[in-house]
Amino acid sequence: MIGWQADASELPKARATPGGIARVGLGASTQAPQVSFNGVPVWVAQESGQWTALVGIPLSAAPGTLSLKVKRPGSSESVVSFQIKPFRYAEQRLKVAPGQVDLSTDDAARYERERVRLAQVMATFSDVQPEALQLLQPSSGRRSSSFGLRRVFNGQSRNPHSGMDIAAAQGAPVLAAASGVVIDTGDYFFNGNTVWLDHGSGLLTMYCHLSAIEVKTGDRVSAGAVIGKVGSTGRATGPHLHWSVSLNRAMVDPALFLEAAAASDVPKKK
Repeated sequence: MIGWQADASELPKARATPGGIARVGLGASTQAPQVSFNGVPVWVAQESGQWTALVGIPLSAAPGTLSLKVKRPGSSESVVSFQIKPFRYAEQRLKVAPGQVDLSTDDAARYERERVRLAQVMATFSDVQPEALQLLQPSSGRRSSSFGLRRVFNGQSRNPHSGMDIAAAQGAPVLAAASGVVIDTGDYFFNGNTVWLDHGSGLLTMYCHLSAIEVKTGDRVSAGAVIGKVGSTGRATGPHLHWSVSLNRAMVDPALFLEAAAASDVPKKK
């Protein structure tokens, strides 16, 4: 694996919390170390000769000590530990059609089929480096619902919000947040019309509730290319774009890729 040559301002912002990104210092070596977290490959970047692992932390992770497995060229595998801290997300209560909360037998079966398919999509890892580490906001508009919200639908608690909602008009263009390859499109029960892009090294983006899909699986798109139109398909209370970012199979806060990183956020290798 060839690591990204970067300075700190190009990297996503570090926030070592559930749903955040840990930047773990790995020291210097002539080649990029191979890193995994819970058996999943992890993206590495190089800053001034020092390697840094960029680790997506699942929202379900408990605060405490987590570990990476690191294999450096010519050395045996080692373990590098890092700490994650608690983070409090807000709560949101929503009213939707009853059939989108208490699923019928047919809808539950459909959801289960889609859950398996989405897990396969999220497991995509192409051994190429993303062309950009800072992402474009894929639709202009107000961020109407933030990542990590503890969501309550019709009085019933459900999984926290795994993306960023952007309020936009029906039919407004949806843009690729960075260059990449279309790895999945489809109509999902909860997500509605959806597009997934692979940007390389385990960095994926997902665009949901589209009224129209303008690309097909296998297409290569450039940053800012139109890939769809804003809509309200799936479980949605009105037109908006739901945008998710996945890093090493963990949904992380997209805002971390829209803001400049601070060099002081990088944990140093002891």
